[in-house]
Amino acid sequence: MLVGPSLADFEDARLRIADVVKTTPLESSHYLGDVLGGPVFLKCENLQRTGSYKIRGAYNRISRLTDEEKARGVVAASAGNHAQGVALAARMLGIKATIFMPVGVPLPKLQATKDYGAEVVLRGHTVEEPLRAAAEFARTTGAVFIHPFDHIDVIAGQGTLGLEIYEERPDVETIVIPIGGGGLISGVASAIKQRAALDGRTIKIIGVQAANASPYPISLEKGEPVEIQTLPTIADGIAVSKPGQLNFEIVRRVVDEVVTVSEDDMAQGLLVLLERAKLVVEPAGAVGVAAILSGQITQTGTTVVILSGGNIDPMIMERVISHGLAASERYLKLRIPLPDRPGQLARVSAIIAEMGANVVEVLHTRHGGGLLISQVELELHIETRGPEHAEALLQRLRDEAFEPRIDF
Repeated sequence: MLVGPSLADFEDARLRIADVVKTTPLESSHYLGDVLGGPVFLKCENLQRTGSYKIRGAYNRISRLTDEEKARGVVAASAGNHAQGVALAARMLGIKATIFMPVGVPLPKLQATKDYGAEVVLRGHTVEEPLRAAAEFARTTGAVFIHPFDHIDVIAGQGTLGLEIYEERPDVETIVIPIGGGGLISGVASAIKQRAALDGRTIKIIGVQAANASPYPISLEKGEPVEIQTLPTIADGIAVSKPGQLNFEIVRRVVDEVVTVSEDDMAQGLLVLLERAKLVVEPAGAVGVAAILSGQITQTGTTVVILSGGNIDPMIMERVISHGLAASERYLKLRIPLPDRPGQLARVSAIIAEMGANVVEVLHTRHGGGLLISQVELELHIETRGPEHAEALLQRLRDEAFEPRIDF
């Protein structure tokens, strides 16, 4: 029995949003192809209007409201991407929009939502708190609540992305998709599997969640949506504590596998996209690449990875890049105890220079924990060329009777 939108619903949604959304590029990645052992393509929704796929579902949902509902206005809650999608869709349709966002929302997402014409209310520190506030606002004012993922029209709009992928790469064998509440993956998986079935084809769908906010694995195990306690994550765009009810029912039927990735994995994924693909992608949008790099994806046929968004605060990007460099051992933070006598810093500096590494920052102190009275501690931030170079540097320091300790 079909649950959720039919193929006709997805095709209708595509016609409805055709003049609003861009058909985003599908770029090949030779680097990721070499890692995976087969062709890899990146579906660049980070280049979509508002910087993410969310405009698809938001516009499809809002455009289907009755005139009476439109007159009441709309309300939504979001950490940023859904907020921008709703704000732009509402402006294009001449509808008042009120958006509840967490207090710590990245400034670019906050400012963009305001620039699209929405009234923004900051509430709470997680996505759940603005969701509750938005639902209460809808109850007391009559505004129509636009759920970020758990609505059939939102799912139909997001699924138009699947139709694009199938038309551009009909030979696709695997699609890797970020998961938060499940709007994107339920739409894309349902649309593309229904479309491929007409050609007698099966396509594997793999979902990826941030390990610190991953309710889907346990929910699928239990057979029903389960609410979890999320932990802090750089993937704010998919930091959801419980699957959507309709999304879950679709996912359990059409998604083949769900995996999780760590904070380090995501940082490395973002870094690879910057360096190798020249693409700016937010951590939530890079989880599919992170899954490939961490060995969680092993398919060798044609694989499409959806980059779901590119709305990242430059300050957060700076921190994530640094984290990614450290995770890939291209940036080392070392602590080295030294005898408190002249010439020791010069010896260490000479070794680093001879090994071709670059010192970025130095702290020389007598106040490190665990030091003897006759010792000082040298803290060094060093750029290397990767794991082999880093290990060679560490070994050289050990050979010279130093005791470097990596400080994470």
